[in-house]
Amino acid sequence: MQEKYLYEYAVIRVLPFVEREEFINVGIILLCKQEEYIRVIFTVNEAKLRSFSKDIDLDQIKLNLKAMEQIAMGVKNCGPIALLDVPSRFRWLTAVRSSAIQTSRPHPGLCNDLEQTAKRLFTELVS
Repeated sequence: MQEKYLYEYAVIRVLPFVEREEFINVGIILLCKQEEYIRVIFTVNEAKLRSFSKDIDLDQIKLNLKAMEQIAMGVKNCGPIALLDVPSRFRWLTAVRSSAIQTSRPHPGLCNDLEQTAKRLFTELVS
């Protein structure tokens, strides 16, 4: 019998106009505490984002998403948050904020394969 992993995930969203609360799903963050596994997967659909706002700063959005990915991976030169343990990095990345990049509330799940689950969630919720 294959081991089941308890995981949490959140959807990464871009809000071109924060005050309108309209968003576009651009990625996911998946955490499995028992395996010390965290994964950020994202894509930037420029045409879709520009349909919301022609003035959106896509370069800044991409930089911020890349920073989220590097913090999740624990890249040493990404500041003190990247040096925290895996669950703390996930909690920081999914904390409620009012910026142009936000996440959904975390959702739990069980799976046999964390990498496959991350890819499946990305495909279902973003692609």
